[in-house]
Amino acid sequence: MKAKHLRTLVPGLFATDAGWFKWPDVLALLIAMGATVTQREGSRVAIELFGQIKVMHRPHPSPDMDKAAVASLRQWFEDNGARP
Repeated sequence: MKAKHLRTLVPGLFATDAGWFKWPDVLALLIAMGATVTQREGSRVAIELFGQIKVMHRPHPSPDMDKAAVASLRQWFEDNGARP
C-alpha cells in the first residue's frame, strides 16, 4: 500500500464527516487491499473483498464521492474488521 493511502485515505475513511474522496484514489486503495474490481452495467462497479461482493456507483462526471458512498464503504470495512 502506498504511503499516500496510509497517510490520508485510510484515516479519512473512518472520520464521521469525510466526504472529500476522489474515486480513483479509493479504487487504488481497494486494489492495494487485494480487491478485485469489475465494471458492471452503466456506472456500477463490483468490488470483491472480504469474500463478499459490493456493488457501488462510480461517480460522474466529477470523480468526487458523495458522503453517503463514503459512509457505506466505511460501514463495509467496519463490518469486516478493517480498521486504520
